Amino acid sequence: MEKRSQSSLSVSCPGSTGETCGAPLPARALAVLCLFWLASLAAGSEAASAAAEPDRGPGFVVQSAFGGRIFGFDIDQNGNEGLLSEAQDLPGGKVLAAVETFDQRTGEILAIVGKTQTQDDFVTLGVVGTSVGLVEREHVVRPLRVRRSFRVLDPLDANQVTGVWTPPIGRDHIVTQVSRSQGTLDAAVFAEDVGGSFEPFVFSSNVAANTFGPLIKVTDPNFTFASDPLIALNSQTNEAVLAHATLGQPFGPPSLALVDLVTGGFVEFRGVGTGDVNGLAVDSETGIACTTTEIDFSVQFYDLATHTGFSEFLPGANNQIFSGADVAVDPVHHVFLVAQPVSSTAPSGSSIHVYDESGNLLESLNGFDFSNAFKVVPTHIAVNPSRRTGFVDGPDPDVTEIQSFTY
Repeated sequence: MEKRSQSSLSVSCPGSTGETCGAPLPARALAVLCLFWLASLAAGSEAASAAAEPDRGPGFVVQSAFGGRIFGFDIDQNGNEGLLSEAQDLPGGKVLAAVETFDQRTGEILAIVGKTQTQDDFVTLGVVGTSVGLVEREHVVRPLRVRRSFRVLDPLDANQVTGVWTPPIGRDHIVTQVSRSQGTLDAAVFAEDVGGSFEPFVFSSNVAANTFGPLIKVTDPNFTFASDPLIALNSQTNEAVLAHATLGQPFGPPSLALVDLVTGGFVEFRGVGTGDVNGLAVDSETGIACTTTEIDFSVQFYDLATHTGFSEFLPGANNQIFSGADVAVDPVHHVFLVAQPVSSTAPSGSSIHVYDESGNLLESLNGFDFSNAFKVVPTHIAVNPSRRTGFVDGPDPDVTEIQSFTY
């Protein structure tokens, strides 16, 4: 029987002569060689992609233009700019106060939107709606008498004040919180009572249009004693979400409430965790809320539709000093970012922990320094989900800087 010859091919030698080198390679060997070559190309492509992806964790720092302390900041999730306010004391009892925009990509200060050298202050309340910046001006009329007004930058990248916001509240109430609600027309607003009745209001507002929903008086004592409750917006149900320690139970579970911003309906339910609530964020698409509690250094996840939730210790935390602070939501990737001023996953400094909405820890970003001590405006995380980037206070202990990060 004639023996079938094994098919073979020759391989060109390196160089440009086209000569063949060595003995012909069997087809099977050539196939293995091709697979190895393709695998090498794939590995090289993955390495190049990894090299092109920014390192996760802390990045560049944004410095206030005049070196003053930052009184609130936020970033536009639909654009490239951020907004901050700063102030520093001057000789003679005056204050240099300014409102500034900055580039999210480089940290460069882009424009000084407003500046005074009186006794006035500015406070950035947030970016809301679609690229709408909101800033409060505190004008000192005389000692112990302050007149508050509100400036709108619409759109933020116009780098100028384009209008005013005039919430329908009197002198006995002041706006203390505006939900950082982007991508929706309305934001939820909390107005604190300073007239002695201790009955605050909650209401909705389309800041860009300067329109308002009904004023809803909060009378439940769990949300009117001591400090203000935290507020967030569930845009799918048009409800404000409130969270606060429970009256008379400083070492018990906190209380949460859902406030219908049209009818005023008020539903309270008992939370999980222990102590006061330090941070609150809501993913409106999924109806999941995330909070942090003080006493038990934990993070909580709630299904707002069923009023149920569970609590998890922050990673490595075993003491109240490791309690979490602000919480931010990425509604595109459905993750929550939790600020921890004293890190329990690094030898020193602060951390940001990233969780999915099932309570699974995805990553811990270390190397920050955003101590929450002695701050007029508490630590804040602002994120841009489309880029998976954000900003947080620090690292300067005098709060003159904010720091970028990637997650």
